[in-house]
Amino acid sequence: MSKIATIKQSTCILSGVAGVCGVLLLAGSFALVTGPPAGANSTQLAEFAQQNYARVLWGAWMQAVGPVLIVLFAFSLVHAARATQQLAGWMTFFGASVLMTVSLIEITFYISALNRQPEMMPFISLKFIAAVQHLYFMVAAPALFLPLGIILVRSRILPKLFGYLAIALAATFAALAGIFLLNLTLPDAVTAFGGIQALWWLAGAITLIIRSGRISSESGDGSIFTSA
Repeated sequence: MSKIATIKQSTCILSGVAGVCGVLLLAGSFALVTGPPAGANSTQLAEFAQQNYARVLWGAWMQAVGPVLIVLFAFSLVHAARATQQLAGWMTFFGASVLMTVSLIEITFYISALNRQPEMMPFISLKFIAAVQHLYFMVAAPALFLPLGIILVRSRILPKLFGYLAIALAATFAALAGIFLLNLTLPDAVTAFGGIQALWWLAGAITLIIRSGRISSESGDGSIFTSA
């Protein structure tokens, strides 16, 4: 039997660094752009756009690039677990594609909200943002976390706790989507919960960096790919 290719320690480290940087960019974007005041009228929205023009655009850039780095980290986990040809691996790729699509659609309306013509554009953009946020809970987060969690439970790339937590996150996001389906705008507490996933990515990325030497040494005999 041919020996399984060894996973390079440098690959694990770089993938983990990408995950950390992605989370930091997302956190920076949320800190940079707090959004207009609730119930703002057209005049207040125009003032907010004028005063925060550069902040919103930089925040949009950070929120666009951050998920790309996180998806790179997620793909590296699938690759490291040798799951690229498994159904769970394919579904992880699908979930990541959905997540990126939803994220980019939301960011598009961040930018369009800065336009002052036509006059209703800011209002329309904010309504679209609220609508797109439903998609994150309905399908984007569950479609990514569930198959990735299954992969991590079946392998030893990360501690199994990460796999079980990913599955729990997928179930929680899907449950929140159903509970608040009739709310056109999700409550602030629900959207804030979306930030919990960033902690998972951050912890997972740091753990991959720490375990990179072990993963590299154990990948040669294939023991890292089997459940313990």
